[in-house]
Amino acid sequence: MKIVVFHGQNHKGSTYHTTKLILDRVVSPGDTVLEFQANRIPPCVGCFTCFMKGEEKCPHREAFGPAAEAVEEADLVVAESPAYVMGMTGQLKSLFDHFGYRWVVHRPHPSMRNKIGLAVSTTAGAGAGRVTKDIARQFFWWGIPKTYRLGVAVAALSWQEVSEKNKAKIGKKAEKLAGSIKKRLGKKAGKPNFRWRLIFSVIRKVMQGDGWNDTDKVYWKQNGWI
Repeated sequence: MKIVVFHGQNHKGSTYHTTKLILDRVVSPGDTVLEFQANRIPPCVGCFTCFMKGEEKCPHREAFGPAAEAVEEADLVVAESPAYVMGMTGQLKSLFDHFGYRWVVHRPHPSMRNKIGLAVSTTAGAGAGRVTKDIARQFFWWGIPKTYRLGVAVAALSWQEVSEKNKAKIGKKAEKLAGSIKKRLGKKAGKPNFRWRLIFSVIRKVMQGDGWNDTDKVYWKQNGWI
């Protein structure tokens, strides 16, 4: 099994440790885990090159390419971020911006429907649930059919300050979530939901017409979708 993890922050705080609690219960001997720090990949500059000319032409392909390839090969895709001003970190959002070409409206990768997503966030007060929802939304547009979410308010500014009572509660949630993920891993995650399939159907009709992005249209033809 292959797992890819995107860290939305550079420090090992509450979100990092909560994610680790889950992965410690999911990862088995022989599994491959690749981790990427979002802030080590240059921010997307919105040049549209990946859309119009292909992702291999991205000006940051050297730094971003390994992350993109890891996602395509992974069975479980994990993205985690603390809640910063009620949202994911800017670094993680910029990383997701780099994946814009993989949205269903452009060039969704066929392997996405066999993957599982995991979104994790912690916060001192509020916002963790919104972060995991936003991460799950990104995975939805990629075509990942199932994303598990864990958002936790830790009532502390660091993992060291989290009370033992709260750590125990987080541990129980992590154990339950890990069990659900392990049951699903190794099996087909299932086809994307009706909304995604409806969007795919609409885009397929658009691709059959004239005037669409040629790079996307060629990709859809190569995959036998039009």
